[in-house]
Amino acid sequence: MSYGDDLDDLRARRLPVQTRTRTRLPEEEDPSPRQPASPRRSLVTILGVIVLLLGAIVIANQTGGGGSEGSASDEPAGGGQAEATAPSGELPVEGEVAGIPSGFAQTEQGAESAAANYAVALEGEGMFDAEQRQAIVGAVYAPDVAAERSADLDAAYSDPDFLTRIGLEEDGEVPAGMDFVSRVVPVGTSVVEFGADSARVAVWYSALFGLAGVESTNPVTESWYTTTYDLVWADGDWKVTGSSQEDGPVPVARDQRASSAEEMSDAVERFGGFTYAR
Repeated sequence: MSYGDDLDDLRARRLPVQTRTRTRLPEEEDPSPRQPASPRRSLVTILGVIVLLLGAIVIANQTGGGGSEGSASDEPAGGGQAEATAPSGELPVEGEVAGIPSGFAQTEQGAESAAANYAVALEGEGMFDAEQRQAIVGAVYAPDVAAERSADLDAAYSDPDFLTRIGLEEDGEVPAGMDFVSRVVPVGTSVVEFGADSARVAVWYSALFGLAGVESTNPVTESWYTTTYDLVWADGDWKVTGSSQEDGPVPVARDQRASSAEEMSDAVERFGGFTYAR
């Protein structure tokens, strides 16, 4: 029984019911008889409503789709509404260096695409291999800082203490029966500053890192970071001159069962990584 039924039942028990009968004589006439609606008037009303709805749809479409990609925004850089990092219709880059997309456009969109692709390369497994690391640094960093950054990164990635802490052998080799994972998945980008020959772009991403295997003491975990890259236009492409990283934003985790070591190892072998050129 609903709340309304309860209220009606309560009223029926508390109030006496009075019955009244009203007799209508045949000769009585309604002083204000209702006139049937004119079919022509109803049709005109319906057509008017349809015209108004069509006009509203046209105006909404013109308002939502009038922007152009790569053009300067009326809002200050980094201060307006976030732009979607979806395909824009512009042709993707056609070149690559060391497996990393190259030849990005000298636009805000080009700088965002470059930063996202560089984040994937600089946080990937390739950085733990000396030869691949040298190729990545040469492709990503500006020529005047590449040599210095290469020396710093070599020292960091070849440190035996660091390698053993993350579960690798002292020489950087992956232990037998294990799969090493170091991947980032960009969620979005934001232009902090932009000029003709320089840009600063923040990349928000999820990072997977660890060793997948039954005996792993460093299982694959997920972390969230935002890295801001300083870029310059050099040799016809965007290149990195520096970067800074901070934690988060971190979403609330759902109540999902963690995969077993076997499932994680299988996923690492089955699924390859992505690049994010657009």
